Amino acid sequence: MAKRIDVSGLHVYYGDFLAVEDVSMTIEPRSVTAFIGSSGCGKSTFLRTLNRMHEVTPGARVDGKVMLDDMDIYGADVDPVEVRREVGMVFQKANPFPTMSIYDNVIAGAKLNNKRMNKAAADDLVERSLRGANLWEEVKDRLNKPGAGLSGGQQQRLCIARATAVEPSVLLMDEPCSALDPISTLAIEDLIHKLKEEYTIVIVTHNMQQAARVSDRTAFFNLAGTGKPGRLIEMGETNKIFTKPDEQETENYITGRFG
Repeated sequence: MAKRIDVSGLHVYYGDFLAVEDVSMTIEPRSVTAFIGSSGCGKSTFLRTLNRMHEVTPGARVDGKVMLDDMDIYGADVDPVEVRREVGMVFQKANPFPTMSIYDNVIAGAKLNNKRMNKAAADDLVERSLRGANLWEEVKDRLNKPGAGLSGGQQQRLCIARATAVEPSVLLMDEPCSALDPISTLAIEDLIHKLKEEYTIVIVTHNMQQAARVSDRTAFFNLAGTGKPGRLIEMGETNKIFTKPDEQETENYITGRFG
């Protein structure tokens, strides 16, 4: 079931370096929220704090609060593995497990969480997840072939199927189309529209047209200055951000004056 994310006063550090400064926002369930902004402004870093993925970098830490409905994901008694099960992630480069079949790729995370699944339940989960990712018809006759043998766009949809198979409530997508051709990009965008019926979706994109096409709300990030931390400048309904933003900085970026 889709969940709401409430972030308050979040600072992200790598060692002593403050990478992202004082972000507060609400991300609504069953909607698509896009993060836009120039390179290096902290969009992906901030995205990774929403499921504690940034912690895999030595020295990374946060101050502030991230609530997933009523769970503080940085609470002392909260297991980061459980957070990542609840908040799935799709990366910029499709990363199917290279030695695994399409079937085993889909079911990998679910098997980790539930080792006692029988064959019928596993088959059902694989088909349901691949159908959900609009990939079933393309791969149903070669489920035992390597996932790495698929095209780039198919691999990305396989990674989405793998992420949804563990039944998360939130899907984070870090530039999921940046390495794809226009036809594959369109397929992923169509899929995002469909997935938001069940999930809370957050997407980082460099492509402003894509943000305008797929998102309900948009957050614009920018650097405070060279060597300074990234910060949230403005967030609102996507149509408003792109046509009548409140901040001059946002308008300058949207109209191509920098970035």
